[in-house]
Amino acid sequence: MSHPEDEDPAALFRSAIGEVKPLRKPAAAPPPTPKPKPRARMAERDDQEARGEFARLLRDSSPLEAGDTASYRRANLPARMFQRLKRGQYSVQDELDLHGATVAQAETLLRQFLLEAHAHEHGCVRIIHGKGLQSDGGAPVLKNLVDRLLRQRNDVLAFHSAPAGQGGTGAVLVLLSNR
Repeated sequence: MSHPEDEDPAALFRSAIGEVKPLRKPAAAPPPTPKPKPRARMAERDDQEARGEFARLLRDSSPLEAGDTASYRRANLPARMFQRLKRGQYSVQDELDLHGATVAQAETLLRQFLLEAHAHEHGCVRIIHGKGLQSDGGAPVLKNLVDRLLRQRNDVLAFHSAPAGQGGTGAVLVLLSNR
């Protein structure tokens, strides 16, 4: 005869309970909602501030006229190099013609052109913006855009309206840093 203490407790439990009926299966939890993709908020804010500053500069400063000379020189650029640029004594390694472009197109083209100029290690480039004689309101829009945009770039050492034989006041020669 077997004693209850000799039997397996798990077997005793199963025999006492009898047959077990499974409960209905729990409903699957709904899939978690996907998290939104991260945005570069700081970069977006910086871009907005830069565009706002650019628009403010265009609004607040007196615009260049068709015959005005566009000129800019960083303080650390030797005067002799700037004089050579003004005389057109640097070899122009690439050229961008903005004739017929809208302001938005011109800005995009100019930024891309300068990136490519650095990629090809160009030191001097020419940007043809035209004199703006057919601009609405009289002020040459593209000329002023080029002037303001080039002044804000760290990679531009200097620029000056081209000599008469290279485009005159309808173009600028730009001296670029070699980063």
